[in-house]
Amino acid sequence: MTTGRNHGKDLRRYLGPGVHRGRTTDAVTDALREAILDGFLTPTTWLREDEIAAAFEVSRTPVREAMRRLADEGLVVKTAHHGTTVAPLSLEDVLALYVVRENLEGLAARLAAVRCPAGLVERLDEIGSRMKAAAAEADTARLSGLNLEWHRALRDATGNSYLGRFLGQVEHAVRRLPSSTLGHPGRADEVLSEHDAVVRAIEQRDGAAAEQVAKAHMRRAREIRLAVMLGE
Repeated sequence: MTTGRNHGKDLRRYLGPGVHRGRTTDAVTDALREAILDGFLTPTTWLREDEIAAAFEVSRTPVREAMRRLADEGLVVKTAHHGTTVAPLSLEDVLALYVVRENLEGLAARLAAVRCPAGLVERLDEIGSRMKAAAAEADTARLSGLNLEWHRALRDATGNSYLGRFLGQVEHAVRRLPSSTLGHPGRADEVLSEHDAVVRAIEQRDGAAAEQVAKAHMRRAREIRLAVMLGE
């Protein structure tokens, strides 16, 4: 982590307007997590407790605990006698991520189709409409945010807290990846079509079909991600 007043001020914005008594560790953890996911703290960046404590105007104790929590989440790496860095992201990491994501998203689609809670189809279609508008305006940042919202809605519809937790970790990993695949030529239209196929299967309460198209959606996402990373 680079020292300096301006850098600390930029980091402090992730902490929010104030820290409630007794929740300092939670606030510091959330702030550091968001700074990592947002790309402000990039992979392999050194995280020094004293600098972070000074930036957040807290003691080193909540910073130390926050580092431990983030290490458990796989967002930072603690090395004995050396310190803590933001976890790196290799090509192998990305491939491993998408293997897991494909199967978890497929399961989420299956469970959502079986449960199909009231309003789910309408909710997914509504987000899809906003995604279509963002795609028409070539607003990749907005489209990416809406894509996450769509997948969260699907995740929440499963009613499975364990799956929700695992997919939450996957979302964190995906957010760390450089650039959005939705900016790749033609990908936005593909995503809209793939999402619609998932929703239509859910609407029919066809769990097997929903799982199949959701997994195909993730396989295509992996292909585009690798193309982007390899500069193709």
